[in-house]
Amino acid sequence: MTHGRFERGLFELYAEDPIAADEKTWGRRSDPQTRRGFLRSAGLSALGAAIGMSIPFSKGMPAGLIPAAFAATTQPFQIPGKESGLVVLNDRPLSAETPPHLLNDLVTPASRLFVRNNGIPPLTTSADNWKLEIGGESVQNARSFTITDLKREFPTYTYQLQLECGGNGRAEFRPRAPGNQWTTGAIGCPEWTGVRLRDVLEAVGLREDAVYIGYTGADLHPSGQPEKVVISRGVPIAKALEDETLIAFAMNGEAIPDLHGAPLRLVCGGWPGSASGKWLGRIDVRNRVHDGVKMTGKAYRVPCNPVTPGQNVADEDMCIIESMPVKSLITSTPSGTVHPRNTVVSIGGFAWAGDDSVASVDLSIDFGQTWTRSKLSPPANRLAWQRFERSVRFPRPGYYEVWARATDERGRMQPMLVPGWNPKGYLNNACHRIALRVV
Repeated sequence: MTHGRFERGLFELYAEDPIAADEKTWGRRSDPQTRRGFLRSAGLSALGAAIGMSIPFSKGMPAGLIPAAFAATTQPFQIPGKESGLVVLNDRPLSAETPPHLLNDLVTPASRLFVRNNGIPPLTTSADNWKLEIGGESVQNARSFTITDLKREFPTYTYQLQLECGGNGRAEFRPRAPGNQWTTGAIGCPEWTGVRLRDVLEAVGLREDAVYIGYTGADLHPSGQPEKVVISRGVPIAKALEDETLIAFAMNGEAIPDLHGAPLRLVCGGWPGSASGKWLGRIDVRNRVHDGVKMTGKAYRVPCNPVTPGQNVADEDMCIIESMPVKSLITSTPSGTVHPRNTVVSIGGFAWAGDDSVASVDLSIDFGQTWTRSKLSPPANRLAWQRFERSVRFPRPGYYEVWARATDERGRMQPMLVPGWNPKGYLNNACHRIALRVV
């Protein structure tokens, strides 16, 4: 760190030992009981110079946490059908996330929804010839449906449903977990239109021993080998039979885009996005927990009990991820914006809580020392995210971080820092924070 300029090495230093990095970089010593960092005057001057101004609540800054002003390091990349600004994390298969300030729409547009592909989209996605097979050990009458059959035989429903990658936030875990290094943008809440999976399963007949459903899509394995299945996950029968679990053929009132599973996909809102299979070609009703590709081992699983960061965890000690945790995202303004003094800044965004609803969202401008309640709107329907808003006045010029903390209806609250480490970097629901400068 020299003359207010930071290098990528800063992140490597914090990844190795964040507390030691604090002391080496800023001269900040930490209190192990409160996790607050105490900056000597020289360190405070260095950090202020790097940010470009004073830090009014510097005494409240947690130890070992890189300031939010330095958090955005990736560059945007253009994807066909997507707005400029999405950040590509992988190109084969394609994975791209959306910066928070592009997620400020109540209903997420297709052009701003994150992309998480496990395979290569099929070459042909024509709705005219598409078929969905329903079978498995626990189906009485296996059957094939065209999309026309589905629309003709079953009622159509539209729900706004949250869709989030299980690895959203993986980039913050230390030690680093393998996989796409998502920050905060693998989330969206479009409107989905389709038929209820429940209605279709009841039409073919469920046996009493039905336990799980598993899907198979038409995407191709990155290796190019046609016989290899890319991903085949599923959900327990109770989740499959919920009103909001859809076999969807439309998104935001239009045909589903190719990147998002055209012409037919499963949508299981509130659970990891991997449960919502794209390019849907088959659903099997199982008499046991589905054992398809990426259902076993450590895929989309977390330790059943807390573990030490970096610890080796046996596969049999891993539990399948179901409902996603409570979470929030500030979307009203990009991190790093500058505001004139005495200006009231409107801070807003969205909060969600997997299968549950959000009870409250609080904001802090002093690194979590004090919190104020925001106005929270109800969801459009069950499993939709909720809008929060509050006007904030900053006491004096300087560098600030705005933190958002949501609490769900069961009283579960977002942690201020990254939660329990796990081998695959899933379920990070730490408070979202953005940087603001007041001049």
